[in-house]
Amino acid sequence: MELPQSEVDALAPGVADDEQMPRRRFSRRHAFFASFFALTVAVFLYFGLPQIAGINKTWDRIQDGDPKWLIVCALFELISFGGYIWLFRGVFVRGSKRINWAVSYQITMAGLVAARLFAAAGAGGAILTAWALRRSGMPGRTVATRMIAQYVILYAVYMFTLLIAGIGLYVGAFNGSGVFALTMVPAIIGGIAIILALACALIPDQIDRRIEQWAKDSGWFGRLVAKLAPVPDTVAVGVREALIIVRERDGALLGAVIWWYFDIFTLWAAFHAFGDPPPFAVLVMAYYVGMFANLLPLPGGIGGVEGGMIGVLIAFGVPSSLAIVAVLTYRAFSFWLPTIPGAIAYFQLRRTVQGWRDEGRENAATLYKVKSPAT
Repeated sequence: MELPQSEVDALAPGVADDEQMPRRRFSRRHAFFASFFALTVAVFLYFGLPQIAGINKTWDRIQDGDPKWLIVCALFELISFGGYIWLFRGVFVRGSKRINWAVSYQITMAGLVAARLFAAAGAGGAILTAWALRRSGMPGRTVATRMIAQYVILYAVYMFTLLIAGIGLYVGAFNGSGVFALTMVPAIIGGIAIILALACALIPDQIDRRIEQWAKDSGWFGRLVAKLAPVPDTVAVGVREALIIVRERDGALLGAVIWWYFDIFTLWAAFHAFGDPPPFAVLVMAYYVGMFANLLPLPGGIGGVEGGMIGVLIAFGVPSSLAIVAVLTYRAFSFWLPTIPGAIAYFQLRRTVQGWRDEGRENAATLYKVKSPAT
């Protein structure tokens, strides 16, 4: 069911008036310091860390890797990003005539650069993605709902994998260590996250209005609660939207699996380039536990992700020299290499948005009401 155009406009104020990039968050000073920090950490990772660990001439060793497996790394990473673009289209490109495959590529790759340089946990990429979608004419509430739905689908794969791999390693179903802290603790975290996400789907519709009504006469605490009231409602609608997409069995859902697992395959291929990889379940746990570092206030998790993965791999018994060179090679393909096409996509996206502004809003996206699972 389509909403009236007047309601669509009310939900998306400023779409036609504010056509500039989110400069407040992406200032030149921010870009300079973020780039300087990233470069400094990269120098330490690729030159300082190996010296501390007793690995001399790290770059020589990386260059001596098996070329066939290094090509496989590049192919796997290419497929991984293809999966992400596929998922993006399955979630967002519903009712929009403006966002074709080329624009989907521009938004996802430009968002990649922003996520690499600005904020933590991909916040920079989320801001730029939201900006581009709003400029396409998509109402703000639709953008928020579908972004949450995309994250729910993506991290459902993450948490279910943590749960299955952790329990499997602990009980001996998979080859690898059964140490509780390395297996069951991440599995428990994954299980709790899944339960909390499903619980959000049970939040009543328009809970924000009920909270605001309750908090109206409750002083400063009530005012604080009223400001936060839209959050649970938005999250609940996003989770329900994700469940609707899952029930529709949209093939684009496979994009989330492709995004995560082909990135893990890149790490697996990097190990093959320099030696024998550990059991796949161990790689999976090291990968996902290392990715927790993306929550740290580091641009793109630089330093934290590498350190987390290397530390977990060593704890699982992988030789430190092999773990370091394989993880650094993996990050060269997954983190640094896509930055170049991502930067190009950023400037392409700016030209695309300029073209949208010139066209006007006749092809703006249509907002559909999100139905709850009960309906």
